[in-house]
Amino acid sequence: MMFGRETQVVDCRHGMGLGRGGGLAQRGTLSETGRPDVIAIAMSPGRRHITKPVCELTYGMRREEIQVSVLVLNTGSGVPDTNVGSGSFGISPEEIAQINRHKVAVIHTGNIRDHVVRKVKAILEEVNIPAVVVCQTLVDFEDFAMAGVKTRYVKPKKSDILAKGRVMEIVTGITRGESCSREKLNELVKAVKSTMRSLEN
Repeated sequence: MMFGRETQVVDCRHGMGLGRGGGLAQRGTLSETGRPDVIAIAMSPGRRHITKPVCELTYGMRREEIQVSVLVLNTGSGVPDTNVGSGSFGISPEEIAQINRHKVAVIHTGNIRDHVVRKVKAILEEVNIPAVVVCQTLVDFEDFAMAGVKTRYVKPKKSDILAKGRVMEIVTGITRGESCSREKLNELVKAVKSTMRSLEN
């Protein structure tokens, strides 16, 4: 794998950092491909936020010749607008700029529907690119539309739109910390390619 900028990068095969000093994949980690097509966004690693599936998803997309960068958010745990302090969810101006350099975002979250919707909304409030949502819990386009996020199939009233970005596809049933099935990898690849094609049209 080739990486561009001199930031700490992640070797997804082993979960190890390859940047200065090495170490485990950690908060604020960014790996970039030569062409900024897709960026996979992972929540901060920790007891409940394990980045392993993101590595498998990234490898699966790269195997299908999709150019994928990976960003592990610096404050990606917690819930937006709650638990204000070191444990709260947030996205920095630097992370916003990194995401906005890409054409499509693959946002990997967890198993609590409300948290999934709020985290995706918080990201798409700041970045104006289409997104593929990956999570364990069952969530649908109406859940995002009700929160003020535009989607491929359901759109809030203009006065209710609160986000710049749009949810284009949703892939559920991917569990944090567990291996991802070939079926789910194929579903993700199909979703990403479909979203990329929609941009060309």
